[in-house]
Amino acid sequence: MDHHTAQILDGKSLAQQIHGELRSRIDNRPANTRSPGLAVLMVGDHAASAAYVRNKEKACAKVGIASFGRHYPADVSLAELQKAIAELNQDDRVDGILLQLPIPDHLDSVALLNQITPDKDVDGLHPTNMGRLMRGEPGLRSCTPAGVMRMLQEYNIDPKGKQAVVIGRSILVGKPMALMLLEANATVTIAHSKTTDLAATARSADILVVAIGRADMITGDMIKPGAVVIDVGMNRVTKPSGKSGLTGDVHFESAKEVAQLITPVPGGVGPMTVAMLLANTVDSYTQRLGLDI
Repeated sequence: MDHHTAQILDGKSLAQQIHGELRSRIDNRPANTRSPGLAVLMVGDHAASAAYVRNKEKACAKVGIASFGRHYPADVSLAELQKAIAELNQDDRVDGILLQLPIPDHLDSVALLNQITPDKDVDGLHPTNMGRLMRGEPGLRSCTPAGVMRMLQEYNIDPKGKQAVVIGRSILVGKPMALMLLEANATVTIAHSKTTDLAATARSADILVVAIGRADMITGDMIKPGAVVIDVGMNRVTKPSGKSGLTGDVHFESAKEVAQLITPVPGGVGPMTVAMLLANTVDSYTQRLGLDI
């Protein structure tokens, strides 16, 4: 049998391409029109979150989106954050508002997310936007699953008629991912920690999306030969060298021997999430200003 290695789904280069497209859309706006604006709210000193926020702000600067970021101490009160969101909802320079999760336990993240006006909810997490997705109506879509769909499209992977398995049922990734695949006419199974035979379920997938937050949990023997494997996991682990690094939920080395296409971690889904956040901000901007760019 000849040796097989999966083709890499390169989210990093696709994200760069999307940044370029957004940059030219923004550059083509009418003269004397403000640039799009994104406000990222961050609470506390969560190291991974701080890195994500820096990435988002750098990406904004690159495509020409103004950043209105605010950083709060971990002991900030719910009332103060609610006041900030209320102000940003009213602020005409801001097209997108994002609350960087996780936030400290004393704060009610659901109440805060629900307070963001749906048309500025660039994370696609407001019940109104979730409902629009559920009904197949236009609206802002959750960034990570939207990024996965864009990647499938780029690599000419049509989910129509395929068996898709989503492992994980979070509101951030699992549930919206399943709905988007369903909208694209896949037959969708959602598996999770209580699934009886996870390996067998995973092996039934033509398209396998893994978002469980457990390092290297899905191994090559759980993957159908020739499947498309999308690894949404981002786990910080200590490598044998003693250095810390990122690894996905899929055991890459064994999976790439079986899959036809696979996303690496890092460099797969992560950059696409940020690209879709920027795309949502620009879409919200063009809608709010009635621009055709």
